Amino acid sequence: MTTQYQDLIEKAYYSFNSRDIDTVLTMLHPDVHWANGWEGGYVIGHDKVRDYWTRQWKELDPNVDPVRIREREDGRIEVEVHQIVKDRQGTVLFDGMVRHIYSIERGLIKNMEIEKP
Repeated sequence: MTTQYQDLIEKAYYSFNSRDIDTVLTMLHPDVHWANGWEGGYVIGHDKVRDYWTRQWKELDPNVDPVRIREREDGRIEVEVHQIVKDRQGTVLFDGMVRHIYSIERGLIKNMEIEKP
């Protein structure tokens, strides 16, 4: 995998965990197709991603840390992630591993899917 993609992915996770939506959006394609792991389905485009995260963070406190990043044979980027999700009172709702799959187009994240490991 190229260092460019690894840096992009790591910066995106850091910015997400810091709740810095504006920085994450600079790394996403304008027509990004993003998995809505909270409500199901997908959101498309910067405005929908911003709305999704804003709503989610009012209810939940998710933290996602990449453990392993690798390029798949089909060119997509697979990120094994340790995810901890708490409610707003601090109760842990989920603590485990998930797999995020990214497609990159022209140096920007174009698609993100969630798989169970």
